[in-house]
Amino acid sequence: MTQTAPSPAATRTPFAHLPATSRAYVALALVEAVTWAGLLIGMLMEHVLHVTELGVTIFGPIHGIAFMVYGLVTLIVAYQRKWSLWVLLAALIAAVPPFTTVPMEMWLRKTGRLDAV
Repeated sequence: MTQTAPSPAATRTPFAHLPATSRAYVALALVEAVTWAGLLIGMLMEHVLHVTELGVTIFGPIHGIAFMVYGLVTLIVAYQRKWSLWVLLAALIAAVPPFTTVPMEMWLRKTGRLDAV
């Protein structure tokens, strides 16, 4: 039995059609949400359970960096994709409540705001 190689379209990721900066935005939206989770678990362990400060010590700086890089990439993508001021503000504000960057990214992708101009 002979196997055929998968077609290039079959091996592409769902985000392969997006420009590089939009793919970076998608990745950072997820990273920002995951680091939020780590920080929240760390705060629970430190301030509620009084077990350890290690979670906040590790995830605090990581989340801070992810937050800032998400903001920077959001500004870049908004400029490149010609987002309205309201869309830009919504995307930036999405980084404040935990896990909101993921639904924001999904909405931006669904509405074509991450596609090439």
